Amino acid sequence: MSRGYNFSSGPAVLPEEVLKEAQAELLEWSNARASVMEVSHRGKPFIAMAEESERDLRALMDIPSNYKVLFLQGGATQHFAQIPMNIASGGSADYT
Repeated sequence: MSRGYNFSSGPAVLPEEVLKEAQAELLEWSNARASVMEVSHRGKPFIAMAEESERDLRALMDIPSNYKVLFLQGGATQHFAQIPMNIASGGSADYT
């Protein structure tokens, strides 16, 4: 297999070892008998993984404890929409 480099904006190249770990855990994650995409986001194993991810991210990026960390799905459109929605504080906002 020949892997190229992705220099475009948006998704970036992931290290091969990360991709292999994701591949290995795709059918069964952490002995859950299901993939991480199939387990409940309210279950103890998923919550533990999310908490560990937040701790790792805070340590990596030196995020202070008085800041919230949000893990969101979505692309640039969602993120651009969040700014005026946040500023509107329950009101309405127009944006382009």
